[in-house]
Amino acid sequence: MGETNAAAAAAANAWSGAASMLPLLGALLADSCLGRYRTIALAALLYVLGYGMLTLSSTVPSIRPPDCTNSANPSACHPSPFQVAFFYFSLYLLAFAQGGDKPCGLAFGADQFDQNDPKECVSRSSFFNWWYFAMSMGITIAVIVLSYVQDNVGWGLGFGVPGIIMFLALVIFLLGTKTYRCYIVEKESPFARIGKMFLSLARSWKASLLRPREDIERQQTKSSTSEDECEQKRIDEAKGVLRLFPIWATSLVYAVVFAQLTTFFTKQGRTLDRAITSSLQVPPAALQSFGTLSIIAFVPLYDRILVPSARKFSKVHSGITMLQRIGAGMVVSLLSMVVAALVETKRLNTARDSGLIDEPNATVPMSFWWLVPQYVLIGIADVFTIIGLQEFFYDQVPDGLRSLGLALCLSILGVGNFISSFLISAIDKMTRKNGDSWFSNNLNRAHLDYFYWLLAVLSALELCLFLYYARSYNYKKKIAVL
Repeated sequence: MGETNAAAAAAANAWSGAASMLPLLGALLADSCLGRYRTIALAALLYVLGYGMLTLSSTVPSIRPPDCTNSANPSACHPSPFQVAFFYFSLYLLAFAQGGDKPCGLAFGADQFDQNDPKECVSRSSFFNWWYFAMSMGITIAVIVLSYVQDNVGWGLGFGVPGIIMFLALVIFLLGTKTYRCYIVEKESPFARIGKMFLSLARSWKASLLRPREDIERQQTKSSTSEDECEQKRIDEAKGVLRLFPIWATSLVYAVVFAQLTTFFTKQGRTLDRAITSSLQVPPAALQSFGTLSIIAFVPLYDRILVPSARKFSKVHSGITMLQRIGAGMVVSLLSMVVAALVETKRLNTARDSGLIDEPNATVPMSFWWLVPQYVLIGIADVFTIIGLQEFFYDQVPDGLRSLGLALCLSILGVGNFISSFLISAIDKMTRKNGDSWFSNNLNRAHLDYFYWLLAVLSALELCLFLYYARSYNYKKKIAVL
């Protein structure tokens, strides 16, 4: 698969990256004018509308694209421009709905806990765990149940069911309106607030360069009891936001590793023996469910066993700090790439020993169970790193920018997907010059093991940089201890 595998993986990563950047737009909308509550309600309406339109696109003859499977001339069988536009408009409605729901839903849920109450702070940390647990449960059900419905019953019902579920979710969400803690949205936009923060910081830096030290100290003493307290607050907030950037940047390689879950891991599984019984085979895409199942299994273990155990030694209410949690996930992610490289090496050796090097469509006599450990490790790493990053970016940004903070967290996955796409395209171009690409169409001649080793090395470098910046990081608020 010379170019095809690389192109497909790069395209998939690029699309995932673009989808992961839309939450920035939703967060800006929530933090500037609508507020999180209204943004969530609007996103739910867009979900219902998008799934409703997709249901119509799959059932109404005038809107549904023609089925060209049994057509005598498939090349002449094309959907009309209206049918194409209707379908893609429906998809983009869902993308925009996701952009509003992802950062605001989690931020709004975390807002229900009082950050000034130590007991509620502990509950809030646990809330992040169970939010991800519920999301993983939903993904697993969708992969297993909805994929079956779409393939065996029909796409109309496959799109209609999530539409009905979203409508019921919107009704339940609205029923709880009077019980929610809703924070007043500041009139100035996040852009204006961030601009003022960094303008104040720039003025402070300029003053420190131009004034003698005695004047600076005198000015600081004066500002502590004058209207310049607001200016000092902006300076402190700007410094706090800047301190987040090294953590953001040193988490990008983790996102590159995460991107492989839905691309090359699945392609490996396609070549293996996926038989459970003589008449039942596991679909390659269904292997991804091992990742989400490991999350579902590990979240309760982490929240109910590991956190209380760690709390006894650390005296920290959350067991370990947010940065310690992120770093632990990076270690597991690094281990997952080492395991993936070793398993791929074994797969290539098995294909060679079986004489299947030049038979890309043949099943390699090696069970798909060999791939399960790398899926499980990625799932465990998610429980540490992804949830840790969500809580960290929610907690460490200024209070009025928390939706934007979670959107920045989601942008790590988006930028990581773009980096993965770039890496795959660049490596494919370079390695094709000297023979078979690392991502050859014939996976038995490819070298995904080399790619995994490269990601393992990059993960190790990332971990070292992360530890360097994490050790010197000062939390916005003192960590609650027992």
